[in-house]
Amino acid sequence: MSDSEKVRTDSAKAWLLAARPKTLTGAAVPVMIGVALAWRDAQDYVAGTFKWTAAVLCLLFAFLMQIDANFINDFFDFANGNDDVETRLGPRRACAQGWVKLDSMKRAIALTTCLACVVGLPLVFYGGLEMILIGALCVVFCFLYTTHFSYMGLGDVLVIVFFGLVPVCITYYVQLHTCTWQVLLASLACGLVIDGLLLVNNFRDRDNDRAAGKMTLVVRIGDAASLALYLGVGIVACLTGLVFWLNGHVLAFVLPLIYLVLHVFTYLKMKRLNKGKALNLCLGETARNIFVYGLAVTAGLLL
Repeated sequence: MSDSEKVRTDSAKAWLLAARPKTLTGAAVPVMIGVALAWRDAQDYVAGTFKWTAAVLCLLFAFLMQIDANFINDFFDFANGNDDVETRLGPRRACAQGWVKLDSMKRAIALTTCLACVVGLPLVFYGGLEMILIGALCVVFCFLYTTHFSYMGLGDVLVIVFFGLVPVCITYYVQLHTCTWQVLLASLACGLVIDGLLLVNNFRDRDNDRAAGKMTLVVRIGDAASLALYLGVGIVACLTGLVFWLNGHVLAFVLPLIYLVLHVFTYLKMKRLNKGKALNLCLGETARNIFVYGLAVTAGLLL
């Protein structure tokens, strides 16, 4: 495949590829679940409790931060020599392929970071001044993930926090100015489901990461434990959904079982393939499964 020949440097197509639109499902799902939880609990919605503007701002902020994270990852991995075109097993990256110049990527990172801050700032009117602290933490850890924590095996913790706890709970908080233990459990389940994407990514890259001294969780615990963990995050997430059943939302527990079936099939494929670029199939399936989970939980809460 000659993508580098088909994509002109700094073209619109180059930037679209650099933004990695397929990853936006991981940004959308936590906000979807947070919105559904808030809508469910807004008993006086007709009186104006639920604020659609705040919900849209949360979604746009999540999208921009995801794109920002992708740009940062693309830039620093190439700048640090971790994106070797010859040995890379995952999808091609913009800087490594020459689709985007390093200076252009620097400017894009600055622009998306600023845009995310501008979009997120009005949330202060809905959630209070604490939204500034939350936004600042999102920006800081967006950089620290690629530059430090992913090398220390802490990437999975950050995924659970910033793709589960923070977006679900904050989306709920800006609507109702509180956060219940049920919302916390739902946000934890969401973070676990999305962490599956990082697990399969790191499982595919484990040999290259080990050689580069990148001590991801997969590298630290080994192949068998990593496969078991991938399966386990999906099972635990669905079991956590029992909280919905206990609160009278049976469908919010039952519908995500569709996700669990798909997750198990992806796990079996991941176990069978074990190595190489073929694991990108599992990466794509995991992204699909995450979106199915988000739709299932959202539908179960709203129906």
